[in-house]
Amino acid sequence: CKKNIQYGFGRTEVIDNTLNPDFVRKFVLDFFFEEKQNLRFDVYNVDTRSSNLSKHDFLGQMFCTLGEIIGSAGSRLERTLSAAAFQTKTMANALSLSLSLSLSHSGIPGKKCGTIIFSAEELSNCRDIATMQLCANKLDKKDFFGKSDPFLVFYRSNEDGTFTICHKTEVIKNNLNPVWQPFTIPVRALCNGDYDRTVKVDVYDWDRDGSHDFIGEFTTSYRELSRGQSQFNVYEVKYKNSNLISIIKKEYTVSPKLYFPECVKDIKNSAVTQLNFTVAIDFTASNGNPSQPTSLHYMSPYQMNAYAMALKAVGEIIQDYDSDKLFPAYGFGAKLPPDGKISHAFPLNSNTENPNCVGIDGVLEAYFQSLRTVQLYGPTNFAPVINQVARCAAEVTDGSQYFVLLMITDGVISDMAQTKESVVNAASLPMSIIIVGVGPAEFDAMEELDGDEVRVSSRGRFAERDIVQFVPFRDYIDRSGNQVLSMARLAKDVLAEIPDQLLSFHEKSRD
Repeated sequence: CKKNIQYGFGRTEVIDNTLNPDFVRKFVLDFFFEEKQNLRFDVYNVDTRSSNLSKHDFLGQMFCTLGEIIGSAGSRLERTLSAAAFQTKTMANALSLSLSLSLSHSGIPGKKCGTIIFSAEELSNCRDIATMQLCANKLDKKDFFGKSDPFLVFYRSNEDGTFTICHKTEVIKNNLNPVWQPFTIPVRALCNGDYDRTVKVDVYDWDRDGSHDFIGEFTTSYRELSRGQSQFNVYEVKYKNSNLISIIKKEYTVSPKLYFPECVKDIKNSAVTQLNFTVAIDFTASNGNPSQPTSLHYMSPYQMNAYAMALKAVGEIIQDYDSDKLFPAYGFGAKLPPDGKISHAFPLNSNTENPNCVGIDGVLEAYFQSLRTVQLYGPTNFAPVINQVARCAAEVTDGSQYFVLLMITDGVISDMAQTKESVVNAASLPMSIIIVGVGPAEFDAMEELDGDEVRVSSRGRFAERDIVQFVPFRDYIDRSGNQVLSMARLAKDVLAEIPDQLLSFHEKSRD
């Protein structure tokens, strides 16, 4: 059995004398939608120049997955730091995505550790580097006994309208007409390859205690900066003083030392798509009596059954992209109390008005409770629950939401013709279907629905997109008993096609 291994990935710069640091250094990570990429962040108060972390004061730590950051509104996640250090967790060696960090202090010192804030953005393919030099004239005097000690802070604008720090110049002491050293910055760090994206520049007077005085600000863009030294690169610095806004003319010029080869950026739809995850579980009698160890639904006190393992493996990853963590969960093929009516889309929580379960643990709890109350029966009909989710997807076709249905089943589909019709209809909607087959049965019908070789058709109509992914659970049973690794492989394979299927819907919508 392999042990969880943690890899040190990188460190931010040190920011002196502040409880609310905004770090410049970014971390570029490879993001894989279908994998659970665990991250751990430790925060220290640096006392010496030693690189040995044990020489510094530990302030707190936080665990999350990369998917949680990406799946948060605006790809911005804020979490409370924990004082408990060095818990046993896996940190992924996840090395393309730009991750920015900032901290804010809250509460009484010693009682709360504060919060850590992450923002992430997909990187463009731009590999260009820009070198520029700036100077200023007649800056505002902020120091009582001397001139200002100015420095510049560059911010890139995010898609949600906020700004993220991307560069700081050096401090020039006691000078109201500073000329800063030339600096080099990747274009994608400045604007992610979008030449017209707003770049904000703040001007500060440096103070030793970290309470730097704000002098003013201006906005520009990489397209303007790339013009080099010209009338277009002279900016007015705006600043507030005692609630009165004054405009003071300050000259900022970009030196001729600005190099930029052609940069091509694929402009994508900037709208954030919210994933909605739905679960459907096979409650037909072919699974066997749940009270017997031979049943696929057997509730062992020692380990989860195949249904629960598949649900947990896939659900724990996809839940990171569903912001409300409320999952509709259904069963099909059972007789329901009190009258024994057969249902092919009954809510696992027995609430027909609100089938949502809170988190994957909530879905598992509702699943186990249903096993105690319903009677396994039949037949194995897929179409009703597919149509149930399709009706929800049909209400939101503007690209803002995408629906993923996970179906876990043990056998042959009884309503194949109707299921094909449902899949063909759903292919025009923002929807994907994942099917996990459990047990020893043959799954030829599932392979047909998968449509990798031949697109699914019904009554002469072919599905507009391939929206079904099928995998047999038995292919992921680790004979050595390492369920963690085998379930990670299962989740990776069943979720691998979701990003392409989502993009295919957006492409079809634009046609």
